Amino acid sequence: MEHDHAYKLLFSHPQMVADLLRGFVREDWVQHLDFSTLEPVSGHYISDDLREREDDCIWRVRWGQTWLYVYLLLEFQSTVDPFMAVRIMTYLGLLYQDLINAKALTPTGKLPPVLPLVLYNGAQRWSAAQNVAELIEVVPGGLERYQPQLHYLLLDEGGFEESELASLRNLAAALFRLENSREPQDVERVLNCLLDWLSAPEQRELRRAFTVWLRRVLLPSRLPGVELPQVIDLMEMKAMLAERVQEWTRKWEQQGIEKGLQKGRQEGRQEGRQEGRQEGRQEGQAELLVRILERKFGPLPPAYQQRILTAGSDDIWRWVDRVLSAEALEQVFD
Repeated sequence: MEHDHAYKLLFSHPQMVADLLRGFVREDWVQHLDFSTLEPVSGHYISDDLREREDDCIWRVRWGQTWLYVYLLLEFQSTVDPFMAVRIMTYLGLLYQDLINAKALTPTGKLPPVLPLVLYNGAQRWSAAQNVAELIEVVPGGLERYQPQLHYLLLDEGGFEESELASLRNLAAALFRLENSREPQDVERVLNCLLDWLSAPEQRELRRAFTVWLRRVLLPSRLPGVELPQVIDLMEMKAMLAERVQEWTRKWEQQGIEKGLQKGRQEGRQEGRQEGRQEGRQEGQAELLVRILERKFGPLPPAYQQRILTAGSDDIWRWVDRVLSAEALEQVFD
């Protein structure tokens, strides 16, 4: 719940929403939006059904002579919702009903366009259908015209590469980089960017929102059990990280490895219950071990990669168990 509130605090700032649209909705029509008109949709336009969805944000922005509405759904579930497209269709139906009741129509009397956008930060990559039509059974010829068609835009934070995000001067990209960070030094690099980009006095509240999210959500998830000092600004956050970076790096890495081990064993047990999946299971275990080793020791020499890929499950798990205590790569295998 803390994550939901902290994210909503970040996306209560128009600059965050503008950067999300500019940087990640890569379509020509975005260039015609007047971002100076961005404003949150007030409770006057939203029914109780939508107001109760505390983890969602609704904005509107001028697009020519009409308003474009942006329905931003913040998804923090640990698992992918296979019927997300149905949820989106329901929420948009409620939003359109509210706009009709408020007579918030276009100059021609039509409904305004809405961009449904799902922002997801789960560990596993998103695999659910992005169009409700994909969830409906194929029907005989002619009947398909009566089936709903609604597509939402998915932004899966973990699916972006660091090189792609680091090249953008973009606040939403900075948030994604922080979510994907593997060690305190990664957070420091992004903090340097944020301090440069958010230096204006009028951006004080946005700096504060990033600070709250870092201290209450990101750092506790990476450093469970570590007592964090009270900080109220990004500059103080940077100073705190610089002071404790060596102490926290080891704990940060260990936490990431332990999460990887736990997830790998769970996946291995689940797949092990399925007949005929032995080969796929071993490939998954090998990939997991390679990722853990590269996180701790850096890129693996080809000889070690080949050794892992040709090993059996018993060998792989024996090497996995040695990772936490090993000080050098050789100690894992020898």
